[in-house]
Amino acid sequence: MSKKILFIVGSLRKGSFNHQLAKEAESLLATQAQVTYLDYTQVPVFSQDLETPTLPVLEQVRQEVLNADAIWIFSPVYNFSIPGPLKNLLDWLSRALDLSETRGPSALQDKLVTVSSVANAGHDNLFAQYRDLLPFIRTQVVEPFTATTVNLSAWETGQLELSPETKKELQTQAKTLLETIN
Repeated sequence: MSKKILFIVGSLRKGSFNHQLAKEAESLLATQAQVTYLDYTQVPVFSQDLETPTLPVLEQVRQEVLNADAIWIFSPVYNFSIPGPLKNLLDWLSRALDLSETRGPSALQDKLVTVSSVANAGHDNLFAQYRDLLPFIRTQVVEPFTATTVNLSAWETGQLELSPETKKELQTQAKTLLETIN
């Protein structure tokens, strides 16, 4: 199992619906890749004043990204957009590793990235933003993306239920990501 896929969950809430979707995707990859989850809860709001010396939390996050063969983002939709903490993380990761060469490679340089989302609305806007942002920060976008909505009972039970169609889309996305890594 030499393939390493780093999951980044855009909702920081414990037990979030996007984290539950990530767990489903992880089960699809179980025998074919090593999955790890990026903890970026301590990453500060981006400021050039904090770039040097490199903060230990940023060194850790960058190293986890550098060690991954691919990144799978599980993103909620916040106000029809990328969640602020997740966008902040991507801003940090897109910065050059060597600041003396500001256009030099970043931790994200040429990384394969795919996106899935659980939200009640706004998937089209969200995915359009990722399709614009990810190539700009020099990643390689892997499609298809998977979108699903929150089942009504989940608001009471806290448990996301996926339709057979969504499970099939997620399986296709996982297969495509694995094939692209090869």
